[in-house]
Amino acid sequence: MALQTARDIMTTDPVTASPELSVTDAAHLMTEKRVGALPVLDGAGALIGLVSEGDLIMQDAKVHFPTYLHLLGGFIFYPGSTERFESDLKKAVGATVADVMTADPVTVSPDATIEDVATLLVEREISRLPVVDGGRLVGIVSKSDIVRAIAAER
Repeated sequence: MALQTARDIMTTDPVTASPELSVTDAAHLMTEKRVGALPVLDGAGALIGLVSEGDLIMQDAKVHFPTYLHLLGGFIFYPGSTERFESDLKKAVGATVADVMTADPVTVSPDATIEDVATLLVEREISRLPVVDGGRLVGIVSKSDIVRAIAAER
């Protein structure tokens, strides 16, 4: 049996969003189409991001102020805490997909093996990967696609 690739198991013609789409409309679209993420395409059709359920949940998440030490009348912020605070705050008040999406998401080619796709999903702790060919979105692969492929082999 030939080694399966992303092309063999991906969902072709995935539901997509524009960066200008409101977060509310993105949530409605995900619910209506029963998908957990939307690839985000610019006006020319190029993949610029991925907005997932997790990104939308951040809309309602509490923002934690940066961790700091008060020492000798001054404040010392822990490394990385201010950057995370700024990112969380931006996502919490974001009104469009562009405000909450993951920009420049990890992608795979249609010829990537299922093993490579599975490894990326696990290592990056993500649930789906856009499939890009020649700079164009051609599909999306999720963990459930891999599980179905494994089950079909048995």
